[in-house]
Amino acid sequence: MARRGSYAKGVARRQEILESALEVIGRDGYQNASLKQIAERVGVTPAALLHYFGSKEELFTAVLRTRDAHDESDARMLDPISARAAFLDVIRHNAEVPGVVELFSRLAVDAADPDHPAHDYFLERSERLRASIAETFDHGGAARAALDPDTLARVVQAVSDGLQLQWMVDPTVDMPGIIEALLDALAPASASDTRP
Repeated sequence: MARRGSYAKGVARRQEILESALEVIGRDGYQNASLKQIAERVGVTPAALLHYFGSKEELFTAVLRTRDAHDESDARMLDPISARAAFLDVIRHNAEVPGVVELFSRLAVDAADPDHPAHDYFLERSERLRASIAETFDHGGAARAALDPDTLARVVQAVSDGLQLQWMVDPTVDMPGIIEALLDALAPASASDTRP
């Protein structure tokens, strides 16, 4: 029995570390979020962080997974009709956590290497995001669009990721406004459309 309780405590500590790291990175930025700073926030040593995650890259990959879990917990993401509004809300929220956007962008580049700890995360995330966007287009009017839902999803994902880079350089870039305009242009609403 003690082993099971010990395991539960380890899982809880790991989650506490991830939530704290997400907060520190969102507030202070990716470059300013050291293992020492994250460890101090949780009340452990940097070595303890590495005990739970193995490396800084694995910790940061787990932080992005945690961020995604928060975003995907919005029930609107499961409904093709309301997924569009939920997606735009995620983009709006990203503008409030520049450090997390920077972490995502930097790890995305590093993860092009198949041996990087974040490589599989980015492959899986991209596939999930494209499937969700394609389903929304398929349900919400891709028949009226010039491209098939899968191609539309790739275009939206590429523009979304690219806008994050532009926004990091120029914070006046209106990421949600541009994505909303793109979605409207790619799949124009009909008179009977019920999208938000």
